[in-house]
Amino acid sequence: MHAPNQVLLKDNILVGADLSAWIERGGGEGLAKALREPAQVIAEIEHSDLRGMGGAGFATHRKWAPVAAAPDGDKYVVCNGNEDEPGTFKDRFLLEHTPHQVIEGALIAAVATRANHVIIYVNPHQPRALTVTREAVGQWREHEHFTAIEELLGGPLSLNVVPSSGFYIGGEETAVIATVEGGFPFPRRKPPFPAENGVHGAPTIVNNTETLAHVPGILRHGASWYRSLGLGNASGTKLYSLSGDVLRPGLYELPMGTSLEELVFVHGGGMLLGKEFKAVFTGGPSNTLLTKHDLDVPLDFDSVRQRRSRLGTGAMIVVSQGTSIVRKVAEYVNFFAQGSCGQCPPCKGGTFQLARVLNRIDTGRGVYSDLESLMNLCRLLPGSGRCGLIDGAVTVVESSLHHFIDEYEALLMA
Repeated sequence: MHAPNQVLLKDNILVGADLSAWIERGGGEGLAKALREPAQVIAEIEHSDLRGMGGAGFATHRKWAPVAAAPDGDKYVVCNGNEDEPGTFKDRFLLEHTPHQVIEGALIAAVATRANHVIIYVNPHQPRALTVTREAVGQWREHEHFTAIEELLGGPLSLNVVPSSGFYIGGEETAVIATVEGGFPFPRRKPPFPAENGVHGAPTIVNNTETLAHVPGILRHGASWYRSLGLGNASGTKLYSLSGDVLRPGLYELPMGTSLEELVFVHGGGMLLGKEFKAVFTGGPSNTLLTKHDLDVPLDFDSVRQRRSRLGTGAMIVVSQGTSIVRKVAEYVNFFAQGSCGQCPPCKGGTFQLARVLNRIDTGRGVYSDLESLMNLCRLLPGSGRCGLIDGAVTVVESSLHHFIDEYEALLMA
């Protein structure tokens, strides 16, 4: 069994908005090192193999480098704490219990890229996270490190908390930018990417809360230390939001690359009494299913991808034998249909149509042509929206059809 909660969730750093307690426990050391050697920060992040923890697993240094290379002027670092997907609750915990870890990571990103605006973007449906983060931000503005960053920049640094729209779509990175600018969270087409054309047209980094929380430790202890925390070829630790039919649901920090079996049956205590493992929705409902044949899979971005799945945010929603996969998928696609912003007709209409057909099959009113409709929609819809919402809805339907087509067929009238 691998030791849980050894980096981001260590008991002694869950100090809430108390900056002095964070500093006493070694906080600020990563930022101090960044201030001494700002030109080395991105190389250290690259060597650490830190990946984006919001779902995509994109290499963090590749987001930072073009912003650092852009000419001086307005630049933005945005911490994306929108987190509004069922089964995902890691970012909320970080902002409520260890916000200084996150803010310090964002400030290090500002030092590395010479950004003069830092924004912590928080879902207003999480009022405690919003309150604690605002208090923590106020304390940083009074700290000597903040003054040192302004001296390095040669001008003022703005550090603010901005509530998100509270919509699911508001977590997509270009929708984040639209909200920060004061508009409705309509996603935008890419390219241009935020690194070249972000908030008010300025170079912008948008990183997930968990991604930024790892940065102070990497600077403080070194990239090699961070890499050594992972298993196999994976680096660092990962937060897994474990929920569903397990005895001990909760938030677990484990080495990246820990097996699905260890997460569910060791840390999660196994299945609820009398239940048998059936499947797990990985990375929240916008991703794919893993089945009992995949319990051996190492939970890292690359290994999970090799199983036709995705790690996503690390949310693991466990379902047991006797639970209808069709019903779960119908619930999730209803969520996406309600969450579509309506900007792209194929997404708005496509999610509605997927939900309508799934609900019909789930309630025993479906026929074989409905199953064919689902398959056709899964072929036609991907890539038809400006953001990934329609792709996420299709992914979970497609994955369920791949693994559990027999459940769909058993519900059909004819």
